[in-house]
Amino acid sequence: MGQLFTSVSIGRHTLANRLVMAPMTRSRADDEGIPGDLVAQYYAQRAGAGLIITEGVFPVAMGKGYVRTPGIETDAQIAAWKKVTEAVHAKGGRIFMQLMHCGRISHPSLINGATPVAPSAIKPEGQAWTPEGQVDYVTPRELGLAEITGIVNDYGQAARRAIAAGFDGVELHAASGYLPEQFLSSGSNQRQDPYGGSVAGRARFALEALAAMAAQVGADRVGIKISPEMNFNSITDAAPQETYTYMVEQLRDMNLAYLHVALFGAGVDYHALLRPRFNGAYLAGGGLDQATAEAMLADGRADAAVFGGAFLANPDLPVRFRQGAPLNTPDKNTFYSPGAQGYIDYPFLSATSAG
Repeated sequence: MGQLFTSVSIGRHTLANRLVMAPMTRSRADDEGIPGDLVAQYYAQRAGAGLIITEGVFPVAMGKGYVRTPGIETDAQIAAWKKVTEAVHAKGGRIFMQLMHCGRISHPSLINGATPVAPSAIKPEGQAWTPEGQVDYVTPRELGLAEITGIVNDYGQAARRAIAAGFDGVELHAASGYLPEQFLSSGSNQRQDPYGGSVAGRARFALEALAAMAAQVGADRVGIKISPEMNFNSITDAAPQETYTYMVEQLRDMNLAYLHVALFGAGVDYHALLRPRFNGAYLAGGGLDQATAEAMLADGRADAAVFGGAFLANPDLPVRFRQGAPLNTPDKNTFYSPGAQGYIDYPFLSATSAG
């Protein structure tokens, strides 16, 4: 069947297969950031993945960036996530929580009227998804040094709460233009203090956040996601190859569970550039299908393959891959809409075969 269906070690865990479900925002939480029963059903349906990485979860309320996204700050949120992890574990699955602080990619209406924060007071292009619909982003407020220390600690405490909620580990979202990548990228970080200027200064925030998470839950339960040259949410960097080479080289001795690299339109093969510089499990994602994933595993370019839309629309994706069965097509119109449609109602292969 190929290497996709062989086991692999990721940190302290052994995964039953090498198919990883990508983190994907689905906007099914309530206004208090609490995931409901539909969320537990959604992830449990996909527990055949070797590993599920959840949608981005805000570590604290100031990190929220989109309507109906979930958090891991309050007791009610923790209790709700326990139902999710119990449902996944009951099906034999593994699940990590992705921690996503959106930084400047937010709006006052999402964060109790506060001004979004960022490494520098640079307004991003585009619009925020709010309860009132799409509205222009605002100019963020530049973080002070003491505040940065506080947010680093927030990541550590959020990781602790995620493990308390039953998660097998946590992933730092350092891609897609959110706060860690805002610090990492020269276009959004114009600081001249220890968190800016050189690539070492710009990488400091993400590395400290990882260290705080590892201190709380163990480095072997912590992963990180990066996406060089994705350039999403107004992110630009003057020398991305230098930036990400440095970043990954700093990860080498942290003994993390994994490095997750998702490539979308990059002009460089960052897998070839970064894989040799990391000594843990390497997860490759970004537009893979079964054949390209198998090829990457076969020649050692990755240890596991990450699938997004295919898992969204095919809860039984591993079964379909094993049988060479056709795949359901994702319905983009329901990616972020509330309710069950386009969320838990994609048919399983057994249902389509019976019909």
